[in-house]
This record gives sequence, structure tokens and C-alpha cells, in this order.
Amino acid sequence: MLTESLVEAFRTRLEQLGLDLADLRIGGTPNRPLVQVRIDWLPPANAEDRPPPRGVTVADCTMASRALEAWLDADGAGGGPLGNRYVLEVSSPGLERPLRWHRHWRRFVGHDVRVKLAGVGRVRARIVDVPTADTVVLEPEGRAATEYRLADLQDARLASDTDG
Repeated sequence: MLTESLVEAFRTRLEQLGLDLADLRIGGTPNRPLVQVRIDWLPPANAEDRPPPRGVTVADCTMASRALEAWLDADGAGGGPLGNRYVLEVSSPGLERPLRWHRHWRRFVGHDVRVKLAGVGRVRARIVDVPTADTVVLEPEGRAATEYRLADLQDARLASDTDG
């Protein structure tokens, strides 16, 4: 159910509010989808390496939720992209925010992540570079920096300072 065009539709609506789509998950059942949206602030133009202006608040989540509900409920009786019966949850990405898309990797160069690497398992690594739209250079603790395909990385999240 989660297609690239649906992700882009969510992203576009949030960007109109000055927000970034940090994560999108659709689960639940076909008759009652559960839509989980994590939002963050968009970085300033040409400054993907800067942190957001402030943390996401309850008011920000409410604003995003209302805008997304209006779109999801478009055209009355089930005319939106998910029909008329869905559960929408909007929240901040949290301290250990997921890194789902290329732009997230670029934004957090120099930060540590916890990620599952094929053939290695779950590791803590520093994001060294993002040379292409499909690759990232990671330096896992105790290992040399290596280039990985983004498609081969699973469950990548920013590492918290208490994460070891």
C-alpha cells in the first residue's frame, strides 16, 4: 500500500507547512489502515546539515494532523487515497529518528547512527559522506569507513548520546 507516489503526496503536503516527512508507515488492516506519520522541521534551503530550528511540538503535530486529515478525507465518502476509515497518528521523530531517505542521510553527515548492515548485524557508525543518491559512507566503530548502498541498510536511526 505504501507507494513512492503516496510517500511523495504526504511529503508535498507537509512541506507546504514547513515540515519534513521523517517517516511514514501504513499498517493496520485493509478496511482500517493505520497511518503513522513522523514529522520534523524542514532544514533551511541549501543547509541540510543544520539542525531544525526547534523540536516538534504538540501544536505542530496537531497542525500537520489537521492538514493531512483534510486531504485524506477529500471528496467526502471515501474519496481520499485511503478511503474513509483510517487511523492517523502524527508525532515527532524522537531522539533516535529514523533515516529513511537520501536527504536524511545528507542532512546528518557527521552524526552517529545505529543501523543493521548486511553480513555484519546492528552497529553504531558515523555517517562520513553521501557520495551519490544511492550510497553512503559509514565508519562503524572499530572498522574502516566503507561505502554502502542505501538499499542494503536496514532500520537506520540516529544514535542517542546514551546509546552505546
